[in-house]
Amino acid sequence: MAKVTFLNPEFFWLFLLIPVAIVWLFWKKNQQSATLKISSIQGFKGTTSYLTKLKPILNVFRVLALCSLIVAMARPRTVDISNKTKTTKGIDIVMAVDVSGSMLAKDLKPDRMQALKRLAADFVEERPNDRIGLVVYASEAYTKTPVTSDKAVILDAIQSIKYDNILKDGTGIGMGLATAVNRLKDSKAKSKVIILMTDGVNNAGFIEPDTASDIAKQYGIKVYTIGIGTNGMAMFPYAVAPNGQFLFQMMKVEIDEQMMKKIANNTGGKYFRATSNSKLAEIYATINKLETTEIEELKFYDYDEKFRPFVWFAGFLLLLEIGLRNTVFKSFI
Repeated sequence: MAKVTFLNPEFFWLFLLIPVAIVWLFWKKNQQSATLKISSIQGFKGTTSYLTKLKPILNVFRVLALCSLIVAMARPRTVDISNKTKTTKGIDIVMAVDVSGSMLAKDLKPDRMQALKRLAADFVEERPNDRIGLVVYASEAYTKTPVTSDKAVILDAIQSIKYDNILKDGTGIGMGLATAVNRLKDSKAKSKVIILMTDGVNNAGFIEPDTASDIAKQYGIKVYTIGIGTNGMAMFPYAVAPNGQFLFQMMKVEIDEQMMKKIANNTGGKYFRATSNSKLAEIYATINKLETTEIEELKFYDYDEKFRPFVWFAGFLLLLEIGLRNTVFKSFI
């Protein structure tokens, strides 16, 4: 009965009348019983008929019939709901992620890169109707995953992001942005968005951030920029020990916020600063709300009415009561 709903549940209030009906039937039974006054019953042999003991079951049948009718009037039914969705305004999104050595800084927990990966994966899972791609960059940039609707591929690509010296260390923000623009420039989506994430200043690459920003604007691509890093000092990697482990020391956090704000304003986006894990989560939530996808959803309801068995059961009990009252128990009425 877990999936059964009732169209008219207000009829269940009628169950409050059942105790009244039971009292009335008991009173009526006493009123219908004939009495005979005699001075003594010693001359009568004491006998007990099983029919006399079973006669109250007629009232039980009537009460059960009333209960069944009340349930039937409440209209129990099950419903099978099928959905059909159609994306009417799709969004293509490319996340451009800085993978330079400074992304191993520990001002976010456990470090900037791991915090970014975790929250970027959450963002992807909350965009089931959009296509998403992934670009990584340091001094150079490359497309890790082209724009696709296969979320499993994107999530695997995000989890595989790491600092591995494939790209020469440095921060080529213009290179990362230009590569992301190249992924979206031929997109037919109604809305095209780049989420550009970095924790430093542009110090590498042969494409200036301003140039890449102008190209994005030309193709109608909106860029949201995120500066990752706390204010002040943070534990940065500065060398590699003989055992291959990074060595850390406190260093000043440097993010070219003016340049990041300029990119965002030029393309119609916004700039955010993520100084902690919770702040980065809030930023992703904000972008998720700003870039909504319009979905047309059609629901089809298939109702299966369940009241008929209760009506048949009530009718059966009433007919059984009437039949027994006018046959087996007729002499006692």
